[in-house]
Amino acid sequence: MSLTPIEELLADLDEPNSYPRELSWLSFNARVLQEAQDKEVPLIQRVRYLGIFSNNLDEFFRVRVAEVRRLISLSSGKRHQRAEKLLAAIQYRVLLLQQDFEVIYAKLLRELARKGVYLINETQLQDDQLAFVEAFFHSKVLPELEPILLRDDQPIPNLADESLYLAVDIDTNSGPQYALLEVPTNRLGRFIEIPGRKGGKGRVFIVLDNIIRACLPQVFRGVFEIDAVSAYCFKFSRDAELEIDASINESLITKMASGLKQRRRADAVRFVFDEQIPKRMLDYLRKRFGFGRYDSMIPGARYHNSKDFMSFPNAGSKTLEFKPLPTIPVDRLDTEGSIFTAIREQDVFLYYPYHPFDYLLDVLKTAALDPNVVTIRICLYRVAKNSRVVDALVNAKDNGKAVQVVVELAARFDEQANIAWAQRLTDAGIEVIFGIPGLKVHSKLFLIERRESQKLCYYSHIGTGNFNENTARLYTDFSLLTFDQSIGRDVAKVFDFLKYNYRRPEYEQLLGSPHSSRPGLMAMIDREIKHARDGYRAEIILKCNNIVDPQFSSKLYEASQAGVEIRLIVRGMCSLTPGVPGLSENIQAISIVDRYLEHARVYVFHNRGRPDYYFGSADLMMRNIDFRVEVLCPLRDPEAQKTVQDILDQQWHDNVKARRINIEQDNASLLPAKHSGKLHAQETIYRYLATGKLPRYPKSTMTRSSKRRSKG
Repeated sequence: MSLTPIEELLADLDEPNSYPRELSWLSFNARVLQEAQDKEVPLIQRVRYLGIFSNNLDEFFRVRVAEVRRLISLSSGKRHQRAEKLLAAIQYRVLLLQQDFEVIYAKLLRELARKGVYLINETQLQDDQLAFVEAFFHSKVLPELEPILLRDDQPIPNLADESLYLAVDIDTNSGPQYALLEVPTNRLGRFIEIPGRKGGKGRVFIVLDNIIRACLPQVFRGVFEIDAVSAYCFKFSRDAELEIDASINESLITKMASGLKQRRRADAVRFVFDEQIPKRMLDYLRKRFGFGRYDSMIPGARYHNSKDFMSFPNAGSKTLEFKPLPTIPVDRLDTEGSIFTAIREQDVFLYYPYHPFDYLLDVLKTAALDPNVVTIRICLYRVAKNSRVVDALVNAKDNGKAVQVVVELAARFDEQANIAWAQRLTDAGIEVIFGIPGLKVHSKLFLIERRESQKLCYYSHIGTGNFNENTARLYTDFSLLTFDQSIGRDVAKVFDFLKYNYRRPEYEQLLGSPHSSRPGLMAMIDREIKHARDGYRAEIILKCNNIVDPQFSSKLYEASQAGVEIRLIVRGMCSLTPGVPGLSENIQAISIVDRYLEHARVYVFHNRGRPDYYFGSADLMMRNIDFRVEVLCPLRDPEAQKTVQDILDQQWHDNVKARRINIEQDNASLLPAKHSGKLHAQETIYRYLATGKLPRYPKSTMTRSSKRRSKG
């Protein structure tokens, strides 16, 4: 029996214990698709998971697949052959996922109909509905349409990346004609509500592309004598890599803007099309677009740009969506006293979205007004569209504070927004720094210098998430506000490094990329290895988004072989293969995809019963550890340590949303043990933070006193 492209690729690897990160990412997106299948998830949310899956896949092609294509074009010999096999394996896996998507989509449409929500096409319109659609088309849609007639003697204009297009097949009395239409979803939305059916109940929607199909002859009226006309959806995904020439003497903002224009003209890495498109038309488009053997041609069903399902409206009852969970207050931050006093008395440790992001905004807004605050320094990577964080910084400058903002212009897909923010901040008189060439600034830091008792004191923030009040409602992230002056001095050194990058910082407490994160983490793994070999209990817990760094994988394999018990909670890519006899039998790994996006990173080392907790912005990826400015911070406060450990323990024992990461990466569920109930971590964590009560499960050994194994 012949091997599948994935099996053929895995059999050909020099490192059989390293799972390809691109295929691991597709396994992560399959977990997202599992949420769309889960009948315990509210129905509208399941539909929106289809949108998340599709949006993820778009980015995957624009970034990961684009990298593989570049590798194919630039490599030779065995490396070239493996890159070709990897691209074939990706294509094979994507097609399987697309088939699953179509089956789930059809089921969800039937379930929506049973709940009185109908999504129909142009062939299902009744007379009064057709009249509404035609009126909507003439008043709203037709003015937005700009058809492109395809002629052999005319080049095709650059088409917008990730926009939805219709390839129009026009049968005229002089022969077939082809045209392209961009579906104007950005201006009109994708889902249009129309009148319900006579005598029927519920609410009815039609997608914008089907409105255009219903009125298609009118687009070309007066241009052709049309015998028949049909339209087929397609879209592109283009290479998202930005090429910035460092040798050109111009401002970084100008270079970034030029790079963004180049991205709009970049090579297409995927062409997704309606599989019902006539072969003659597909062949014509393939030729005109110049697709080659390494371009991903993905046939699918009638509809594309399914990322629009992320904003699918809830036209039914409130039970069709997740029930809103009110944020959990922190009592000592809600008193009448100064928030600086609260931080000075004890570290503040927050966990979004369970705790309100407003506390962080309160700190910045208070600092903007406080006459004793001298300086505010902050790193901005991604901020909200109408950012109150930026508003607070501008207000601080207006109130006479020295404000320094590090803006990362190369935050992928947020470059244009960050250019605009940088210009607004500069216009406000704020000092804006663009970091270091070749090192993306990913740290989630701010530092407030405040005059107290005739000296300057530091109030520091270290987090795992962006200063974005919108994503703070959707992503789980840790956030520390501390008066620890040694941490403050370290954070100040980070900002000094960003401004004067010829100075290599020496930190008292922080681990910082690109200098000390790798050696610092490696040293703590080595310490656990030594403890295990000396007969002591040795444990490591790592929670992060991705583990794909070969050096860390090798070191964790070494730790497993020494007897260190290792637990991994990895949301996304995991190249390490747990549970392999003789290699990684002491490594277990799970992944959780749920209502909130798991985004926090924390690294815990048992250290003979005196555990070290480090949290911050860095994943175990070469780009994070060696080619970014990242910060990992020790968590010293015992109360915060207990909170983190309790959260990790609940996630580890989740048997509702957790999926086992194994050598096959097949996303097997973790079923409840016999005589035990269900544990849904995100729900139990909410109750725990609200009440302090833990669910029943085996507690962690991380806080136990150290014992030799010979003594139990």
